[in-house]
Amino acid sequence: MANANRASGYTPVGYLNGAQWNGQARVYSIAASYGTALYIGDPCISSGTADSNGVPGIAIGGATGALRGVIVGLGRYESLMANPSNLDIIYRPASDANAWYAMVADDPNLIFEIQEESNGTALAATDVGLNTIPVSGAGNGYVSGWLLRSTSGAAPATTATLQLRLLGLARKPNNAFGAYAKWLVQINVHELAHGTGAAGV
Repeated sequence: MANANRASGYTPVGYLNGAQWNGQARVYSIAASYGTALYIGDPCISSGTADSNGVPGIAIGGATGALRGVIVGLGRYESLMANPSNLDIIYRPASDANAWYAMVADDPNLIFEIQEESNGTALAATDVGLNTIPVSGAGNGYVSGWLLRSTSGAAPATTATLQLRLLGLARKPNNAFGAYAKWLVQINVHELAHGTGAAGV
C-alpha cells in the first residue's frame, strides 16, 4: 500500500533517551508586525527580541542554520491558546496585526516525525544516520506544510552543518520507504545546543 500524503510539518514524538514526548513546551512571542503566517508544526528560530514582558520572540525557520524548535500551539494571548476573534483559526495568519504567542517544543533532545516529499528518488535505508535538510511548504489552513527533502533534491550527507539527522522510519502501520514516508529526525543544528551540529554516520 502506498504511503498516505498527509503533510503536517514536524510532530514531536519522543526523546533520545527513549521516553515519549510529554507535551512539554515553552512560551514564545510573535511580534504584531511579523508578516509571515505560522502553523503548528512549523520550525522556528529566535527573532532576537522579546515582547514588553520579556517573552522571547520567534520567527519562521528555514532549511539551513540553527533552529530553536517547533511550534506546537498558537494563540493570541500568553495564556494560550484560543483566538477570541475566530475560534476556528488555529494558525497565525500573515495579515494579522496583533501580537501572538506560540508554544515551542525546544528541547534539543526531541525526536520529530516528518513526512518525506515526493520528488523522484526517495530516501533509503542506507540514508539512516546521515544528515539532511527540510523543504518549506505552505500550511493548509490547519497545520504546517514542511516536508523532508528526498534524495533527488539534495542527497543526505555526513556534513555537520545540515539541519536534520535521519533516525529511521516512523514505526507505524502502512509506512514504508518511498514517497510520503514518515521519518523520525532530530534537529542536528539547534540553537540550544550551540548551533554546531554533528557529522552524520
